[in-house]
Amino acid sequence: MQTIKLELTVEEVNQILEGLGEMPFNKVFQLIQKIQQQAAVQLNGQNEDEN
Repeated sequence: MQTIKLELTVEEVNQILEGLGEMPFNKVFQLIQKIQQQAAVQLNGQNEDEN
């Protein structure tokens, strides 16, 4: 499966998640989980670099 990488602000990601949250849970829960996991890895990595 092909993948793409996007660069978005935290605010933009939150807007996407908000929109997905309005859709039926059974259609979007895996996508929401994937976005949250990838964001957590990146944000935690940034925090470690700043220390």
